Amino acid sequence: MEAETAEQPVRAEAEAQLQEIQMLKDKLEAAENRYLRLQADFDNFKRRTRLDQEAGEKYRAQKLVTDLLPVLDNFGRALEIEADNEQTKSVLQGMDMVYRSLIDALKKEGVEPIEAVGKEFDPHQHHAVMQGDDAAYGSNIVIEEFQKGYLLKDRVIRPSMVKVNQ
Repeated sequence: MEAETAEQPVRAEAEAQLQEIQMLKDKLEAAENRYLRLQADFDNFKRRTRLDQEAGEKYRAQKLVTDLLPVLDNFGRALEIEADNEQTKSVLQGMDMVYRSLIDALKKEGVEPIEAVGKEFDPHQHHAVMQGDDAAYGSNIVIEEFQKGYLLKDRVIRPSMVKVNQ
């Protein structure tokens, strides 16, 4: 009996130590989980920041392009004027040169006009303002373009305003 009573404090101490070891393992596991979550959050933050920077660089010209689109529209309307004398023809020729230079500069930045007439209506690229009934075109095909639309790289800056066949 004395051996059993002597073993009890040792057994109790061993149990206490085992409980302390388990508690420390649980704390360590919780700390490791927190560390892994923080690491994953940080990796996600770095990825989002990099993607935001890449998008900012890719579309850095968007505001400038958006501001220049009315200028392009006005140039297009001005170039449609019929010249009735040499002086007007000369002015229109100069305007055409400036217009082409502006178009070329925008193309270098990744600006492309959206093709509309004869294409199937795409609500992401076209803004339908009218419907028509033209037997020469199939159903849901753009038959007329009222305002040119533009893409900057792969993003629609301004959709084309179009008339769509029923």
